[in-house]
Amino acid sequence: MYSRFVALRIRPAGREIRKNTDGLELPVRWLLAEWPADQSEPVQFWLSNLPADTALATLVRTAKLRWRIEHDYREMKQALGLAHFEGRTWRGWHHHVTLVSVAHAFCTLQRMTRSPKGTASA
Repeated sequence: MYSRFVALRIRPAGREIRKNTDGLELPVRWLLAEWPADQSEPVQFWLSNLPADTALATLVRTAKLRWRIEHDYREMKQALGLAHFEGRTWRGWHHHVTLVSVAHAFCTLQRMTRSPKGTASA
């Protein structure tokens, strides 16, 4: 997928933001919009509190990182059994989550060290 991105510095408004602001000025944030070439308007938007001198590539990479996090969580939950714990103790839950995390780290390292499909030997 190829998309165009635009990033603007804005001051988001709203009652909750104004209540949580110390001074009179609203906080300045990044508004990042993804606009695929085949679409007539932007399709996704993100607000970010990264510094003003953040490069566009960094904003895009950070926004798109959410997909990786959701994918990893789904893998841990479905394939590695994160949601299968039925015990009643903190210690049991802690052991279960630790082992699932180690299994996920192992799978990630295996994926990273495996050669791409195009260069696999016959």
